[in-house]
Order: sequence, then C-alpha cells, then structure tokens
Amino acid sequence: MTTWTIAGTLTVEPALSRPDLLAEPVAKALAALSDPDAVGVASIDPELADTAAFCEAYGSPLTASANCVVVAGKRAGEVKFAAALVLATTRADVNGIIKKRLDVRKASFAPMAEAVELTGMAYGGITPVGLPADWPLFIDKAVADAPELVIGSGIRGSKLLIPGSVLASMPGVEVIEGLAKVVE
Repeated sequence: MTTWTIAGTLTVEPALSRPDLLAEPVAKALAALSDPDAVGVASIDPELADTAAFCEAYGSPLTASANCVVVAGKRAGEVKFAAALVLATTRADVNGIIKKRLDVRKASFAPMAEAVELTGMAYGGITPVGLPADWPLFIDKAVADAPELVIGSGIRGSKLLIPGSVLASMPGVEVIEGLAKVVE
C-alpha cells in the first residue's frame, strides 16, 4: 500500500475497496486504470470539501491539491465541453489556452447544474477520473509531474489521493505546459 506524505490526518484506503466513497463514473474509471492500486481514497466531512477548508481541517498541503474545472465553449451554435486539472495554487487559462484548444469563440466555466448533470458527479467533488469519454481533458504539466495529489472523488464526502503520472496516463489527456497561471 502507498504511503501518502500529503495525507495529513486522513485515513487513506485503496480507492477500489471503498466504492461507497466514489461517484459511480469515478469507480468505473478507476477500475479501468492500468494501476488502480496506486489510487487511495479518504472519507472527509462533506462540509469541508472545498479545497481551502479541506486543507486547513485535515493538514494536507494546498500545494498538493489539484482542482478540476469544467469548461464550456461555443462556436457556430455548437457547445463543446472540456475539463482542466490545475494545482489549487493556480488558475486555469480558460480564455487563452483552453479556448484555443477547444477551437471556440468564447469559453467559460460550465454552469453548475449542467456540469453536475453531464458528469454524474457532485458539485465540489468533480474530478477528472470518470469524465465523459468524448471530453478533452487538459492537465497542467505541474499536475502531471506531481508525485502525489489530492483531487475530488466525484462526491463531496471523500477525496482521492493519486500520483500525477496516473492522471497523465488516462485516456484523452493532453498535458500542457503553462495551462495554469499562479494566483497572485
């Protein structure tokens, strides 16, 4: 079993051993990974799912958390969706890199209700693991290079612990240098 240096006070278990802590699409996607045993899950208070509150409550470093955002873009009346995973200390370049990669005129965060419906995940727990297969998934190079990260699990009551290399190896992923900008 993996020893997680970023776990703080969390009790981490193999993710597939706790399907009750995963949204259904996340559990299916984890089972399809080449190394699902590299992924852990920890139960948390759903009220503490937001990154800053989670890190403070559980002693997990903010620098080891990554956030997944769902982006919608339009061109000629057609809506395209994508997701981006960036470190919690950064912001995704939605109107630059993501807009260009999606080949749309305008890109913005997808409305909450639509993101929840399309992903089958809870708002505040949306994760890149288990997203719709036809969506591009953009991952910042800093995320791909991270030895261990805390990300959503598809529900607000848990977090996944996962190596960046596992995320970068998922189907449909494009690792992009400079996808995110440091928050000042």
